Amino acid sequence: MHLLLLSFDWHQLVKPEFYINLGGLWLLLFIVFAETGLFFGFFLPGDSLLFVAGIYNNLLVSTIVTTHSDVLSLIILWILISIMGILGNLVGYWFGRKSGPFLYERKDTWFFKKKYLHQAHEFYEEHGGAAIVYARFLPIVRTFAPIVAGVVKMERKHFFIYNVIGCVAWVFAMLFAGHYLNQFIWNQFHFDLKDHLELIVIGIVVITTAPVLIKLFSRKTKTVK
Repeated sequence: MHLLLLSFDWHQLVKPEFYINLGGLWLLLFIVFAETGLFFGFFLPGDSLLFVAGIYNNLLVSTIVTTHSDVLSLIILWILISIMGILGNLVGYWFGRKSGPFLYERKDTWFFKKKYLHQAHEFYEEHGGAAIVYARFLPIVRTFAPIVAGVVKMERKHFFIYNVIGCVAWVFAMLFAGHYLNQFIWNQFHFDLKDHLELIVIGIVVITTAPVLIKLFSRKTKTVK
């Protein structure tokens, strides 16, 4: 850890392997909690971090137990990360209910951008409660969606159901995709994704942000017409 701190670069904050090497399982769980419920966590690499966690599943789980099974290690990670993601959204929802209009009057800071809150609100208005599920797969929106749900006072029971479904599906998709895609690519092409994690980050960012970018572009096109 000492060497990591000596060679620290701010660009490392968007690299998932940095968090895995620095804090392992515990830091991973905290980041998922922060990115899914605390408004200052929007910049954290949630999708790519979970994808990489699927590749390093045995190493991460070895912190608490030795499984000798990839499947069991993935299931343990799936459960633990899902719990933290669900709790993170619950905190975001509670914060939204308590803070209410204050957030919309708050000035922009380095940690807080009002435009992200408005984007999440528009997303919620368009998709309703299902937005809580969809938002899990969208960076930035994922952080602010539960807060918006709290601000508009979405029914607690409905929020909890959507919260659980969205989180479990998101964590499963990212973890298992990371693990089995890495195995498949290695078996077929002898190409180790561990040595090219920057490609994973770029690929996931493109895939997860594409729907938002397409929507924004189509909206601007309609406005111009």
